[in-house]
Amino acid sequence: MTDPNIPPPERVVHQTTINTSPDRKGGGFMAFILGGLIVAVAVIGWFLYSGGRPPAAPEAPEVNLDINVPAPKLPETPRLPDVPRPAEPPTVTAPSSPEPQG
Repeated sequence: MTDPNIPPPERVVHQTTINTSPDRKGGGFMAFILGGLIVAVAVIGWFLYSGGRPPAAPEAPEVNLDINVPAPKLPETPRLPDVPRPAEPPTVTAPSSPEPQG
């Protein structure tokens, strides 16, 4: 007699394995909260370290400069012609009536 747990030799068995990853939930919100806390601690630390005041700007040295540069002289430009007076519009005389030929 044959063992019932062994498939017959002419029958081929194929097996497919599907691997799925588990759902990830809540990681984005937790990272947002953790990032906000890190920024808040950094800002509080900066205020405590600097005494609560922004760093003072260094004093600028006093500079008095007197710069005199001669302006270039441009050549004389030609004089523009005078603007002509507006011309009178042309007048048209009324046509005369033709004389009868007779």
